[in-house]
Amino acid sequence: MLVGEAGGGADPAPGGADPAPDGAAAPSFLCDAMLGGLSRWLRGAGYDATFEHGIDDGDLVRLAQQTGRVLLSSDAGVFERRPLRTAAVRGLYVPRGLRPMEQAGFVLRELGLPVRDPRCMACGGALSAAPKDTVRGAVPGLVADRYDEFWRCERCGKVLWKGSHWEGIAAGVAAAAAGASATAGAGAGAPAAPPGGRKPSP
Repeated sequence: MLVGEAGGGADPAPGGADPAPDGAAAPSFLCDAMLGGLSRWLRGAGYDATFEHGIDDGDLVRLAQQTGRVLLSSDAGVFERRPLRTAAVRGLYVPRGLRPMEQAGFVLRELGLPVRDPRCMACGGALSAAPKDTVRGAVPGLVADRYDEFWRCERCGKVLWKGSHWEGIAAGVAAAAAGASATAGAGAGAPAAPPGGRKPSP
């Protein structure tokens, strides 16, 4: 998995959409209090995702509207709120009972999104290649000796490198997105609301 050292200092930027490698806009996400693990898996799959612990539902919806992020929630009641019913806020209902990796696969599959290059697992910021000689002293000596490729988060400044678990994480998300969890939500509550923000059925 991606691991990091050396903090930077920049505060997380507001949401919106970053350009994808093909020029298309990639969505960013706001996860509710139930989906903290999902936010990290989405970052690993290449998407900017934030997590708000303990935030009131009304504040959560307002934050999604202010930042333009797609709201992800496992609380059907959130989708009763007017901004989601009128599509002023885009949202997707994530069925309960899924593991975070399966949740990420579900989101990618439902929205037709590919697995992209990973983002910072700490804050969701984009990563830029960092020459090895610029990160010495910011990473453990053994890491500097073992790895040749490093990245720096453009948002928080952390230095990251691909550890031994990353391929397994990427493969797991890709497999889930390809359909491993396509039926995992059946009978587990309301179905997913499409990206327009319509509420899930009872």
